[in-house]
Amino acid sequence: MERDAGGVPPEVVVVVVDTVDEEARRTLRRIQRTTTCRTVLITAAIDEQQLASAAECGVAGVVRRSEATPEHLVHVIGTVARGEGHLPADLLGRLLEEVGRLQGQVLGPRGLHFTGHAPREVDVLQLVADGHDTAEIATRLGYSERTIKNILHSVMTRLKLGNRSHAVAYHAARTHLREAGRRHRPCWSLHRQR
Repeated sequence: MERDAGGVPPEVVVVVVDTVDEEARRTLRRIQRTTTCRTVLITAAIDEQQLASAAECGVAGVVRRSEATPEHLVHVIGTVARGEGHLPADLLGRLLEEVGRLQGQVLGPRGLHFTGHAPREVDVLQLVADGHDTAEIATRLGYSERTIKNILHSVMTRLKLGNRSHAVAYHAARTHLREAGRRHRPCWSLHRQR
């Protein structure tokens, strides 16, 4: 992976492949595992299953090779560098349909939310992150203090978080708060699969 003159790694890596096959997934997993870069994938063709595989490997933006004009690539790289995602419109529509189906038919009936947390866990984590103590959270949500403590204990045990501060940090990371230093890295690097 290319670095700038100061040895600083890029913020966005662009990976160019013909198809999202096993070799491409290995490359994407290696980038995900060994860097903090966000990844833009340029591919000749991609279907829903390949999109899911790419997402599991940390891809934040997808561009079909036929749509990869210089202007479009600059736009997508900038979008991904800002912490946003990018998909071709047809894939985005199918992805949203699938997420809705998954939430409605699989997760919702089991009392789960797409984040992996029950809705009341999300509410409690948000109020902890907002600085409320246990009594205030219990009052706001209409639960006993013991229930709030049990919810926090369950989340912290499941996620191996040491204390409420860790829970706040986890919640902040999950809600996509970005560290300030990311803006000081070069915008992108190109990786072409051979």
